[in-house]
Amino acid sequence: MEDKLVDGVAIKEVRIKSFGEILFGIDLQTEDDTEVYRVKKAFAELAEKLKDAYSEERSPVRSLLFDHAIGELVNAQMSVVKVLTFKEEQ
Repeated sequence: MEDKLVDGVAIKEVRIKSFGEILFGIDLQTEDDTEVYRVKKAFAELAEKLKDAYSEERSPVRSLLFDHAIGELVNAQMSVVKVLTFKEEQ
């Protein structure tokens, strides 16, 4: 984002990252087209769907299910990236 001048004052615009971007350490505004990035992007989008569904209606049981589902997404994403990047030592 670029700085803007408003009434003689420099204003820096900052984009706030989404929950999924923060969770999986990506920036959806980049042009990255690597396989790992595409996997992380897919998981970030799933996390956003979960967060949106959780935000609509909260309860103790939904909270427990949400936390568990997010943890499973993180574990699955790490496992998928590991498979994609694993190099066998010879």
